[in-house]
Amino acid sequence: MNKTNDRTNRNRKRKRSRHRGVPGAAPGTVVSDPNSAKTVIRVLATSPGTFFEQEITDISDLSEVLARYTSVWIEVTGLGSADKIVQLGELLGLHSLALEDVVNVHQRAKMDAFQDYLFVVARMFDTFDTSNSEQISFFLKKNLVLSFQERPGDCWENIRQRLRMRHGKIATLGPDYLLYVLLDAIIDSYFPVMDRLSDEVDALEDQITAKAQTKQMHQVHQLRGQLLDVRRAIRPHREMISAISHHESHLIEPETHVYFRDCYDHVIQVIDSVDTYRELTSDLRDYYLSMVSNSMNEVMKLLTIISTIFIPLSFVAGVYGMNFDTESPWNMPELKWQYGYPFALTVMGIIGFGLAWSFRRRGWL
Repeated sequence: MNKTNDRTNRNRKRKRSRHRGVPGAAPGTVVSDPNSAKTVIRVLATSPGTFFEQEITDISDLSEVLARYTSVWIEVTGLGSADKIVQLGELLGLHSLALEDVVNVHQRAKMDAFQDYLFVVARMFDTFDTSNSEQISFFLKKNLVLSFQERPGDCWENIRQRLRMRHGKIATLGPDYLLYVLLDAIIDSYFPVMDRLSDEVDALEDQITAKAQTKQMHQVHQLRGQLLDVRRAIRPHREMISAISHHESHLIEPETHVYFRDCYDHVIQVIDSVDTYRELTSDLRDYYLSMVSNSMNEVMKLLTIISTIFIPLSFVAGVYGMNFDTESPWNMPELKWQYGYPFALTVMGIIGFGLAWSFRRRGWL
C-alpha cells in the first residue's frame, strides 16, 4: 500500500470517527450519516418446531411476530434511515440515548444495562482491511435480540443456517444464547485477521534476513499500525464480555454465563496475540536497523581493507614517481636501472599480497 492509500485510510478513519450530532442538540437526537447504507430489516424467529424468516418493510408488522414466537432476532443492516431506527426504538421501548449511540458508530465496545434490556456494542473487522472496523450494536430483551450493523456483510451466515435448520442449542435456548453466539462469532473473526498479520510478519522477517531494503521499514510501520487498530478495537471487548458474564439479570440464564466466560477467554487470546506481534514488529524494526548497520559495516570494512592495501602501493609509486635529476649521486639508482620498473611492480605486488594474506589470516577477509 502506497503513501496515498495510507493517507486516504487515515482520512477515512477521521471522517468516520466524527460525532454527527449538532452541538447543543437535545440528548438522544438520532442523526444518520447521509453516506450510510440503506436500512434493511429482516426477522429470523423460532418457536418449538417452527421457524420464520422475512424481510420487514412495515415496522408495525413486528408486533405480531414478537407475540407469536419465543425467540426473535431482528437484523437491521444499514443505518441510513433515522426514521426507521426511531420507529423501532419506540416500538420496543428503547432509550433514545442508546439509539443515538447506534447511529454514532465511533463507540468502543461496551455493555449498558437498562431496566428491561441490555445494550451491547461490539466492533468487527474485515479480514483484509483493519483500517476500517464496523460497529455492531445489540439490544437484548425478553425473547428478542435486535442487532444493528453499518453495512451488508458479516460473519453470521453459519448462524443463520443453524437457525433455519433448527440445529443445536441455538434452536432451543433463548435470546441470551443467541447473543452469545453472535458475539462469539465477532470475536472469532479476529483470529483470521491475526493469522494474516502473523503471516505478513513472518514473510517480512524472511525478506529482511535475505536483504534489508528501505521499503521494509515502511512495511513494518504499516504492520504496527494495523496491530494498533486491532488492539484498540479488541481491548474494550474484555471489559464488555466480563460485564455481561458477571451481570445478574433475568435476561441471561445461569447456563449462558458459562458460554460468555468462554467468549472472554477468546478475547484474552486475541489480546495476547496482538501484544505478542506488536513486540515482534518492534523486534523487526531493531532487526532491520541491525541488518542495515551490519551491511554498512561490511562495506566499510571492505573499503578500509582496499584503502589499507593501496596506501603502501601509492607510497611506493609516489617515491618512484618523484623524477629527481638522475645525475646526482644521492638520487635513486633504480631510475637508471634496466629492471627498475619491474622491481617497483614486484615490490608493490609483494606488499599487496602480503597485506591481503595477513588480513585473511586474521579473519578480516
